[in-house]
Amino acid sequence: MAKLGIIPARYASTRFPGKPLIDINGKSMIQRVYEQACSSASLDKVVIATDDERIITEIKRFGGDYALTRADHQSGTDRCAEVAANFSGFDVIINIQGDEPYIDPVQIDLLSSCFEDPQVKLATLVKEIHHEEELFNPNIPKVVLNAAQEAIYFSRQTIPFIRNAAPQDWVKTFQFYKHIGIYGYTTETLLKITQLKPSLLEIAESLEQLRWIENGYKIQTRVTDLETIAIDTPEDLEKIVKIKGN
Repeated sequence: MAKLGIIPARYASTRFPGKPLIDINGKSMIQRVYEQACSSASLDKVVIATDDERIITEIKRFGGDYALTRADHQSGTDRCAEVAANFSGFDVIINIQGDEPYIDPVQIDLLSSCFEDPQVKLATLVKEIHHEEELFNPNIPKVVLNAAQEAIYFSRQTIPFIRNAAPQDWVKTFQFYKHIGIYGYTTETLLKITQLKPSLLEIAESLEQLRWIENGYKIQTRVTDLETIAIDTPEDLEKIVKIKGN
């Protein structure tokens, strides 16, 4: 199966405008994401999907591949779909977050491995939760899995509710998972799900993957033990510079 890695990158951001171009220890964030993705052994090609000439100028500077997209996309998934429709010969699309400059290529390869099963059409990663601050943080989506490691629900709320234990003991009595926001889709499935109308669950939780579940799609997961660090605010940038240092 031929796999195309796509990194959606937009200049506009409510909390951090222009963040793909921010400098992180001598390299722009978008360059760091691109280089990490290109180190994946499972991807046949990597492109950055953007609608902004400033980002394109930066991509050309470091010699990356890009695809110019429309400016009106509502999500990275929609931007990936436009690119996928214009790149023939790829069976699987891996949607790599453009704000995770140190994403580990091992995570990309783990997600890609889901598609060794021809029944898998959609896939993502999850990570075990071991700390209360993650468990009760509404900015960290939680996910419930079935016996086949398929996601059956995502929520910003802590799920499931543990009836017979105090909340401070939940993380000790049940294995909770948080969502790691990297997606894989067969090309055919990606083009289909982006034609679906926003669903009630999606609107309620502001989580697009609920639209797919609500419309009957199965989402295969793999458990990673690697942490991802996303940059959403200038404060996040300060933290990651201190952590990584290079």
